Amino acid sequence: MSKKVGRTRKEAVLSRVWKENKYIAIKEVHEEVGYPIVLLCDIAEVTRAAYYKWLNRKETNNEKENKILITEITKLYEEVSGIYGYRRMTLNINKRLKKSFNHKRIHRLMRITGLKSVIRRKKRRYVKANPQQVAENLLNREFKAENINQKWLTDVTEFKYGNSKAYLSAIIDLYDKSIVSYVLGHSNNNRLVFKTLDKALENNPGAAPMIHSDRGFQVRQEVA
Repeated sequence: MSKKVGRTRKEAVLSRVWKENKYIAIKEVHEEVGYPIVLLCDIAEVTRAAYYKWLNRKETNNEKENKILITEITKLYEEVSGIYGYRRMTLNINKRLKKSFNHKRIHRLMRITGLKSVIRRKKRRYVKANPQQVAENLLNREFKAENINQKWLTDVTEFKYGNSKAYLSAIIDLYDKSIVSYVLGHSNNNRLVFKTLDKALENNPGAAPMIHSDRGFQVRQEVA
C-alpha cells in the first residue's frame, strides 16, 4: 500500500513539473518568436485556461529561489564543462551561495533543466622507454618468496588532497607482504625512489634482494 502511494506522489510531482516546463516553453516561444498562444497551447496539448492560470499565479518564495538556483547551476555547469554530478554541484552551489541546499533538490533541478554530468575518462600518460631503460623481468610474475629479503616489490602511489598531490613510494617484502620502507614526497621522481631504497637497505644491512618495479631501471641503477 505504501509503495503504491509513493509511486502516485512521484507521478504527481513529475506531471506537475512536466506541465510547468510546457508553460515555460509556451511563454518563451511566444515572447521570442511571436507565435500565438492558442497555437502553442494546442501543440503542447494544454488548455489556454490552464496556461493563463499558471501565468497569472503568484510566484512562491520557493519558485523564486528555484529560478536563482537554476541560473547558478547552469552557470557553474558551463564553467566546469559539465563534469559535475548533482553531489559535487550541491557542494559548490552551497559554497557559492553560502547556503545548505539539499542534494535531492539540486538533483531535481538539474534533471528539469536536462543537465547531466559528463564522465571524462582519464588520459593515460605513457612515457616511451629508451632501449637502455628496459630491464629484464626477473620476477616473471612469481609473487611469492621462500625467504625474507629475497624479493622486494616497489611502486609509487599518487594521492590528492585539496589542490595538491602527494606521492607515496613503498617497498614490500613478498615473503610476508610486510612494508620494508616507505617515503612520502611531493614529486614523483628518481630521488623519491632512491630515498625509499636507501632507507630499505639501511633497515636491512647485508640484504641483496631481487627488486621488481614497473620501471626497474632506476632501482637497478641505484643497487649497482
